[in-house]
Amino acid sequence: MPSKSRPQKLPYNALIKERAQNLRIQSTPAEKHFWNSLRKMPFYESTTFNRQKPIGNYIVDFYCHSFQLVIEIDGDSHGKPVTQSNDMKRTEFLEAQGLTVQRFTNREVMDNIEAVMIEVENFIKKGKSPRPRWYELIIFPTRNEHFVEAEV
Repeated sequence: MPSKSRPQKLPYNALIKERAQNLRIQSTPAEKHFWNSLRKMPFYESTTFNRQKPIGNYIVDFYCHSFQLVIEIDGDSHGKPVTQSNDMKRTEFLEAQGLTVQRFTNREVMDNIEAVMIEVENFIKKGKSPRPRWYELIIFPTRNEHFVEAEV
């Protein structure tokens, strides 16, 4: 079941429709891998996902209307301070629309797609995100590396 009652109508900027269509054609390898894996998931048959969906002045990588879920696949440029700031503003805008944003790095998608799909599936099953993703990219930009906890 969707996590929220009737989803609201999202803001739409028709001026970016053509750009979204071009982005669908020119998907990154990580986006293609995510999309192909997503389509094989058992929940995919009962849910609709859009690729490169315009919402307001933004184009999100993947969007599920039923669960008001945005999934972003972030490349290496998302580790830069300016991009991180823009990502935070974008996430704040999307969350203000009542959406949940899940972010995954290209590296996560390419190296561990099974874990990524489990996280998406958990959201679909529970109707909520198991953990906020956008701040982790800022705090732990190379999350796949091993970190040693310091003793306090």
